[in-house]
Amino acid sequence: MYDPGSRTSPTSGARALFAGLPGRYDALAAVLSLGQDRRWRREMIDHIVACRPRSVLDVATGPAGVALQLADRTDARVTGLDLSDDMLGRGRRNVDDAGRQDRIALFLGQAEQLPFPDAAFESLTFTYLLRYVSDPAATIAELARVVQPGGAVASLEFAVPPSRFWHGWWWIYTRVLLPLAGAALGGRAWFDVGRFLGPNITAHYRRLPVAATVRAWEAAGIADVNVRRMSLGGGLVMWGRRGDHRLPTSAQ
Repeated sequence: MYDPGSRTSPTSGARALFAGLPGRYDALAAVLSLGQDRRWRREMIDHIVACRPRSVLDVATGPAGVALQLADRTDARVTGLDLSDDMLGRGRRNVDDAGRQDRIALFLGQAEQLPFPDAAFESLTFTYLLRYVSDPAATIAELARVVQPGGAVASLEFAVPPSRFWHGWWWIYTRVLLPLAGAALGGRAWFDVGRFLGPNITAHYRRLPVAATVRAWEAAGIADVNVRRMSLGGGLVMWGRRGDHRLPTSAQ
């Protein structure tokens, strides 16, 4: 299990934590979100669909769930990127099963150092990413680097409910019920993920509150940044557009 207090990098920790889970990743996301993950993803993708892009980069694509929805709802060529070989293997099988090989290409890589030139894509999505990088602000700048001026950027993250009442129930769920649900669905590996996620989400927002995340987007050259808290604050969708001014220096 990845220990957030260890010296292991968040990226390496994420790769190790999810290595054995790609076959049931979508089911895990549904459990973590109390069945809300599909609605959250649809909200994120809505902001990309509205722009009618011809190319989209989906970062932290996992088993290609978002990439497949983008291909279904737009005419864009979709590039998915993930740091996990295991996740990409599942993603390629899912793409093949859906008959989307002509529209979706999946690549191994890290969000902190994207293997693409400046302004390579018209739009970009990323899902459940920022908790697993050492420098979220630098990573956001790197993501913005590959988006064309005027292009849409949208993201989805787990969040901490702002209401004290709902925060209390969220704490009980993430610290007690979630690890037990994980164990029931997938054994020890899922128990470890369930036990890890609640403290990890809390620690992330202590380090980088939502307002600071918005400022990081703006500093990266993303304009008109919007935030929508969903499902009593358990999900967070953000979106904006790449500014027309000079691209930021790469975070590489």
